Amino acid sequence: MRRRPVNSSSLRSVGWFDGTLELEYLNGYIYQYFDVPQPTYAALLAAPSIGAYVNKHIKPYYEFREL
Repeated sequence: MRRRPVNSSSLRSVGWFDGTLELEYLNGYIYQYFDVPQPTYAALLAAPSIGAYVNKHIKPYYEFREL
């Protein structure tokens, strides 16, 4: 999946394709979250704090796996 760099203190890049959200953290870990709607991805990119958005709106609601 192609990810785009983001300005975040915890994340290096994010990507979304066909409902799968991929997050690359600064520590090198990569996680995929499933069945994430495109508007949620757009809101993530527009959030003032990407890390806070992930913690509040992504982690509690979507299944994930570590790559």
